[in-house]
Amino acid sequence: MRRGRGARAAVLGAEQSFGRAAHRGDAGRDAGGVTPIRASVVIVSRDRPGALGLCLTALAQSRHANFEVVVVTDAEGEAALAPWGDRIRIRRCEEANIGLARNIGIEAAAGEVIVFLDDDALPEPGWLAALTAPFEDETVAAAGGFVRGPGHLGWQWRARAAFADGSCRELALEDDAPVVLRGRLGRGIKTEGTNMAVRRGVLTAMGGFDPAYRFYLDETDLNLRLAAQGARTAIVPQAQVHHGYLASPRRRHDRVPRELAEIGASLAVFLRRHGARLDGNARIEAERAAQRQRLLAHMFWGRIAPGDVGRLMAGFEAGVSEGRLRPLPRLAPLDEPPPGFAPLHDEPPTAPAVWLSARPLTARAQMAEAAQLAARGHVVTLLVLWPDARRHRLRFDRRGVWVQSGGLFGPALPGDPAFRYWRFAERAAFEEARQRPQRDPAGAGIAETSPS
Repeated sequence: MRRGRGARAAVLGAEQSFGRAAHRGDAGRDAGGVTPIRASVVIVSRDRPGALGLCLTALAQSRHANFEVVVVTDAEGEAALAPWGDRIRIRRCEEANIGLARNIGIEAAAGEVIVFLDDDALPEPGWLAALTAPFEDETVAAAGGFVRGPGHLGWQWRARAAFADGSCRELALEDDAPVVLRGRLGRGIKTEGTNMAVRRGVLTAMGGFDPAYRFYLDETDLNLRLAAQGARTAIVPQAQVHHGYLASPRRRHDRVPRELAEIGASLAVFLRRHGARLDGNARIEAERAAQRQRLLAHMFWGRIAPGDVGRLMAGFEAGVSEGRLRPLPRLAPLDEPPPGFAPLHDEPPTAPAVWLSARPLTARAQMAEAAQLAARGHVVTLLVLWPDARRHRLRFDRRGVWVQSGGLFGPALPGDPAFRYWRFAERAAFEEARQRPQRDPAGAGIAETSPS
């Protein structure tokens, strides 16, 4: 495994006021024979059974040796889980409320650490081991990883701070080593709902997530509550997931909102919970302007009609009004006794990672080989290189294969040059080395197959 450089991570500028304490976790620790901390992965899924199945296929490749899976879903999602049998603990939630659904999952989880993953996210095989490693330090209450965007290799979210007005700000880290930060009242360490973990005892004592947030700001509220307690949160850059933009009842696949009522309501609730010292009306006005600008941009590109702008903004206003009156009961501890721990795998997967590379004409044959290897328990990456400079894309095939395709001379990561000369074998070796910390945390990969 390629380890972090060991340089102390830092929060720059004004964010130094959060305080910090270095934590030197090793994402591949379980691969070296030490049993990792027991973890429960909670996935909330609604109206997206296809995405849920793909997410679970990727999660099953995790090189963490001691985890269970809890899925909170509707009837459609439950039917999609039939192939997994009793390997997955299933709970139902018919209400469209992310906070309530996550709390149902928390009460059904038996792990010492509870991990949250969205149904439209694809976790890297090394993700879970990296994200849970900081909890070996008993003073760490929560952890968050990095999130890549759909299809490409750019970042959606990295290290951020969360504030009492619901806004967030980027935090600069020195390198990719884990770092532990401490928040304070009104300033929290942001963890993304699709890539975060919290110690179970801490989470249940806090009452879990606040059901007053049905769609938006639920994890940010949790971050602020943790910060108010002085809790320590680890940021783990090597714990990475790929997050999709899938259609849902509240947004289309192209990120065009179907309604804004819950955004308005959640913001109003958030300001009631955390913004007593702030000008709430000014914050809502700023959000109103931002949402309108967002809709005008969609209208400019022809994604919505002019009449949709007024309709959606009316929904935002109605949501704000409703959120200002929404009941906000005191959160009671979640004291439901956990069930027995039920690991997904009887034996953790140990088959080494495999890298295959191909040119377009040989890609189909290499894909067939890749699918066979994945069926035998290997983490397989197929790199397809075209003889040009097109940008690289990434997808996860339902047969369990990570497929990266792009030009031999094209960019893969943000900041890469638009054109760089490579020999085929050189580029394949470079991409393998870059991917190894996430795909092969045990450091036992097989050399890639030469192209036909």
